[in-house]
Amino acid sequence: MLSPINAILGLFSRDIGVDLGTATTLLMVRHQGIVICEPSVVAIEKKSKKVLAIGTEAKRMVGRTPGNIVAIRPLKDGVISDFEITEQMLHYFIGKVHDQFALIPRPRVVIGIPSGVTEVEKRAVHDAAINAGAREAYLIEQPMAAAIGAGLPVNEPTGSMVVDIGGGTTEVAVISLGGIVVSRSLRVAGDEMDQEVIQFARQKYNLLIGERTAEEVKWEAGSAFPMNEEKRVALRGRDLVTGLPREVEVSSIELREALSGSVGMIVEAVKTTLEQTPPELVADLMAHGIALAGGGALLSGIDQRLSYETKMRVYVADDPMTCVVRGTGLVLEELGTLKKVLVSDQHKKPLKLA
Repeated sequence: MLSPINAILGLFSRDIGVDLGTATTLLMVRHQGIVICEPSVVAIEKKSKKVLAIGTEAKRMVGRTPGNIVAIRPLKDGVISDFEITEQMLHYFIGKVHDQFALIPRPRVVIGIPSGVTEVEKRAVHDAAINAGAREAYLIEQPMAAAIGAGLPVNEPTGSMVVDIGGGTTEVAVISLGGIVVSRSLRVAGDEMDQEVIQFARQKYNLLIGERTAEEVKWEAGSAFPMNEEKRVALRGRDLVTGLPREVEVSSIELREALSGSVGMIVEAVKTTLEQTPPELVADLMAHGIALAGGGALLSGIDQRLSYETKMRVYVADDPMTCVVRGTGLVLEELGTLKKVLVSDQHKKPLKLA
């Protein structure tokens, strides 16, 4: 039961759902929708550690900064690797949404976290949100948030399966009755695929390319399953032999082979999760299929590859990149009915729901 004061705060507070991703941070404001979708990148001055740019502006600096400026990603493999920079990034994003309304109370925040994080990592995320200006901070596991955002019946006595392929982690979970029955958190996802493209260019063509180029090529011609029409794409970088700029043309078949390592690990994670799933829930999954969420779900043919390997229907959720943040937004709107999907802080205390 909400106290009168908290009830009034809830009416006026711009409560925020956050998908704190390794590659991209998304913010959703209750009753307004997604208001921020920016890269999780911060540009800092090396000696003073002063933050110079955050988000889209900082992403444009990646690989193009002078010696005294470095563009970093404060989250690695889905967890905070630099607490202070992450806190400043969260403060910037929350303030961008909230500070223009000075008389409105500080927001409640629900943040999606990987299912495999430790209690120390949970504490780091929770404290970063509080220090960034949140009135209250709640944590929800990303596969649960993705399932809610994808419209799966997480509170029903039926099995649902979601595969959330993000930038730093791939989350595989079977959900029933508001809880995660079986899950796997794999620190292989979009970033690892980009690195495989970089290694492919280096080893086969003696060509050094950057992360941005690798990512662009991956989306343009990368795939996880044979395409109806194979593509060819230009790779531009520096020749490791001559040191001069060079361009080579590669096929989608070559890129598929380059990405086979990461894709194969994701397939194995899904298979292992299915092997550990109770038989009654497997029957439900066979009837309803497996939902794909996260930016990695947009890789061409990933649904077909998983369907071929598991012999089950696999489909990409609507707008997969925003599933987690939409899930956090739905939790904010229905804290009373969805409170059991939240996870407690490092002290294992139950979350106080206003």
